[in-house]
Amino acid sequence: MKNLVPWMTIWIVISWYGSNIGVLLLNKYLLSNYGFKYPIFLTMCHMLACSLLSYAAIAWAKVVPMQSIGSKKQFFKITGLSLVFCFSVVLGNVSLRYLPVSFNQAIGATTPFFTAIFAYLMSQKREAWITYVTLIPVVAGVIIASGAEPSFNLFGFVMCVSATAARAFKSVLQAILLSSEQEKLNSMNLLMYMAPIALAILLPTTLLMEGNVLGVTVALARKDVKIVYYLLFNSSLAYLVNLTNFLVTKHTSALTLQVLGNAKGAVAVVVSILIFRNPVSFIGMLGYSLTVLGVVLYSESKQGNK
Repeated sequence: MKNLVPWMTIWIVISWYGSNIGVLLLNKYLLSNYGFKYPIFLTMCHMLACSLLSYAAIAWAKVVPMQSIGSKKQFFKITGLSLVFCFSVVLGNVSLRYLPVSFNQAIGATTPFFTAIFAYLMSQKREAWITYVTLIPVVAGVIIASGAEPSFNLFGFVMCVSATAARAFKSVLQAILLSSEQEKLNSMNLLMYMAPIALAILLPTTLLMEGNVLGVTVALARKDVKIVYYLLFNSSLAYLVNLTNFLVTKHTSALTLQVLGNAKGAVAVVVSILIFRNPVSFIGMLGYSLTVLGVVLYSESKQGNK
């Protein structure tokens, strides 16, 4: 019976949970509690790590076969995706400066709502009516949670909603742009090409909007060398999120992935509340639970209509 236990899959799922929740909590700690108020630079560090580590994983470790970009047209499509990708990550990091992780995750759970809207607007893709009905509790739950959130911040809320919409837009755009068999890239190869482009976009943006970040980081490092370790560990975790997400997709079914993903958000909320001790209300948690229930029903309806 011991040989029947899928230990590899279990460890991959644990790593996926740990890296996802870890990078989220460390982002919050750095940007809010630690006082490192440079979300664009932090995102740039993430993209640098993803560039280096994704190349190492594919070219040296042979995690997946290397796929090449076949044309200038495909390159420009990937560049467009990179722009949306880094836009969503930056906005998500900005929101963490102003919102608790628990509320951030509640808003992030509305991704299916935005995905359904963009899929309809951009490709006229229609879902079954029951699928659209399941989106009602998804949105209603966030409305309830917003009204009862003790740490509500309007700017942080707008940034988080924008980041969530951008993530959904990126997934729909990716399905449209890289739809042909010749242009399809697995997620690891796509990250390897997107991350350097995102890095090239973020570098001048950081210098323009956060011009003193290097001086501040060096000064902080002289006072407290831990900031260097925080940034290195945080950036490595950002890559590990993408790697473990790919491995979980590879080693489990689509339905299992959906269930695990729904549970991951709930675990992140509980862990963040225990660590940061941010105030929560019963009505707020009820709203988040309603959103999660809506996402579960949405996943079930999508699965049933395949």
